[in-house]
Amino acid sequence: MKMPRGGRLFLATCLGSLFVLVLYFQSITKPEPGAKTQSTRGKSRRSPLQTLYNGDQLDLSVAQRSLQGRRELLEQACLSHTKKRRVLSPEDLKHLIVDDKHSLIYCYVPKVACTNWKRVLMVLKSEGHYTDPLAIPANEAHVAGNLRTLSEFSVSEINRRLRSYLKFIFVREPFERLVSAYRNKFTRSYNTAFHKRYGTKIIRRHRPNPQPEALEKGNDVSFLEFVQYLVDPRTQRDEPFNEHWERVHSLCHPCLIHYDVVGKYETLEPDAQAVLRLAGVEEMLQFPTSGKSTRTDGNMAARFFKHVSPFYQKKLFNLYRMDFLLFNYSTPEYLRTRG
Repeated sequence: MKMPRGGRLFLATCLGSLFVLVLYFQSITKPEPGAKTQSTRGKSRRSPLQTLYNGDQLDLSVAQRSLQGRRELLEQACLSHTKKRRVLSPEDLKHLIVDDKHSLIYCYVPKVACTNWKRVLMVLKSEGHYTDPLAIPANEAHVAGNLRTLSEFSVSEINRRLRSYLKFIFVREPFERLVSAYRNKFTRSYNTAFHKRYGTKIIRRHRPNPQPEALEKGNDVSFLEFVQYLVDPRTQRDEPFNEHWERVHSLCHPCLIHYDVVGKYETLEPDAQAVLRLAGVEEMLQFPTSGKSTRTDGNMAARFFKHVSPFYQKKLFNLYRMDFLLFNYSTPEYLRTRG
């Protein structure tokens, strides 16, 4: 089979009712000079992917050089730390949101500003119905069906979009993301669904002699109990991790899907602005800035891990090790895994 110019080999196979999609990891090159451009009000313009890889259109700012460096680091990490190419199914593509109008694919990662990114994408597809991302209620941004995912398309349409759209992802220091998920889902009184669904199970398995009220409500899970639940082999045998604490590499498959932009929560504003600029919409809207005064950072994460033994710290680090490696995050100084 002939390899297409300027991209990767995408193979789709139908085996009865089973659909599988195989993506071979290979660095993408610049889009072909004759590649199709987008048209707006009678004028043709470059797609975000063309803009990114044809650097004559952009002066390489510090942010853009940083994004380029992250792509290269991710590719090297994938080559170094992944041995087997696995098969992706449509189920694996449910986190990839598609914006056909602006030729964008965004893999959303919970607890990494995904609510605001979904709001931005809703503004972009709304044809003027929305103009301010923050005017969209957070719960509406997460309603299934408001935004299309890549899994909804046919095999050929999936492959076409993967080849020609700008694919971007935003990541975060893994343990800060994990502490943020714990704080949001287990320490907020309004998250009763998570307390019932996960809290009761965690308490039943990991708390000696639990009180009947705790078993019924599941609303006082400690961070240590949450960690014990995550590293317990039974947890993933029973069911997949919830998306809020699932590893990024399992949600977005960065060694199988070539992301053109890897943004980071730690540099959210300049990285988000770079994506909006590539999409040609930086003058149309601004990425919402966070007004949270209690954002989970490294110091807060350290306070939570203070009560976790070195034994469980090491087990947890091994569980999230690939996210640390792939996205170039250092082992946190507060870990006592050698104790």
